[in-house]
Amino acid sequence: MMKEKKYLPSEYIDVIDKVVDWKTAVEIASQPLLKDHLITEQYVQNMIQSVEDNGPYMVLADYFALMHARPGEGVNEQSMSMLVTKEPVDLEGKKVKIFFVLAAEDNNSHLASLSHIMEIFLDTDKYQIVLSGDKEAIIQLFN
Repeated sequence: MMKEKKYLPSEYIDVIDKVVDWKTAVEIASQPLLKDHLITEQYVQNMIQSVEDNGPYMVLADYFALMHARPGEGVNEQSMSMLVTKEPVDLEGKKVKIFFVLAAEDNNSHLASLSHIMEIFLDTDKYQIVLSGDKEAIIQLFN
């Protein structure tokens, strides 16, 4: 049987103090996926464009943005990465500290792993750990 792939490997989680703006945050959050050729630069640009076109709809909770673009376009393999900034960044009028990048190959295959991840964010205590920016503690939550 195939070993289940980690939803969010530790090398796909980054914590930094602050960023210049939300676009930079999206680019930094996407770096691990770009480096491993799971997504292309086009996907990163699509995510940014989507916010510019549609506003801050990706901000799903306080300080949490689920960054994504159309499934398949610029996605080589379903993947996720996350950047936590210790200082909040303004994303079109909403403050964000957690930039969670979701790259989906199609409309359905990512739903199971996404629901697993969302369980962590819906748990108040676990959510506080992520917001705290303690990288080791965050890595333990997801792995």
